[in-house]
Amino acid sequence: MLGLDPLYWLFALPGLVLGLLASLYVQSMFDKYSRIMARSGYTGARAARELLDANGLSSVRIEISQGFLSDHYDPIHRILRLSPSVFNSRSLAAIGVACHEAGHALQHAAGFAPLHIRSSLVPVTQFGTHLSYFLFLMGLLFRFTLLMQIGAILFGFAVLFTVATLPVEWDASARARRLMLSAGIVTPQERDAAAVVLRAAFMTYVAAVVTAVLQFLYFLIRSGLLGGGNRRR
Repeated sequence: MLGLDPLYWLFALPGLVLGLLASLYVQSMFDKYSRIMARSGYTGARAARELLDANGLSSVRIEISQGFLSDHYDPIHRILRLSPSVFNSRSLAAIGVACHEAGHALQHAAGFAPLHIRSSLVPVTQFGTHLSYFLFLMGLLFRFTLLMQIGAILFGFAVLFTVATLPVEWDASARARRLMLSAGIVTPQERDAAAVVLRAAFMTYVAAVVTAVLQFLYFLIRSGLLGGGNRRR
């Protein structure tokens, strides 16, 4: 039903285009710097291990995961999972991504407030996002404004989660840039090259925020919570 609403596409298209461009950009930068090997000879896994051990986090395990750029830190089990293209590669792209994910482990150990805020939003976001779409669509289908408004409010938690992600990702990259150099994993020139990949990846999170905010505005307008866009009950 949303696809038949011209107003929906007015809000959805900018986010879709920005998200596509961001994804193409990060893949392009990763491919480019995947061809440049670090002088240290470190793989992504070894670089991450070096940073973790140097900061007293030898108990954090590093495992290989499946999927392109599926790299992430699991704070519950304290496991750093790296994709095959990062785990085994000696490229600057792989080292940059691996050290970024190690940065999340360092955030966790240091009690970095934005990380805890984002983590606390995970349960309500996972539950609320799916329910918000269901309630909004049911309200739109049966012309029941209250359901649409509840769905819009629930979707607001997803927006908060995407916004809270920005400082977490930015700080993890900042830690990676600083520590990979001080640990001797890369040279200053190599650090700058690896940072290009991290900046490109950050743009995907910016695109996610824009998409979520525009979606939220559509929900608010259609439900009548903003601008009285829907008065039907």
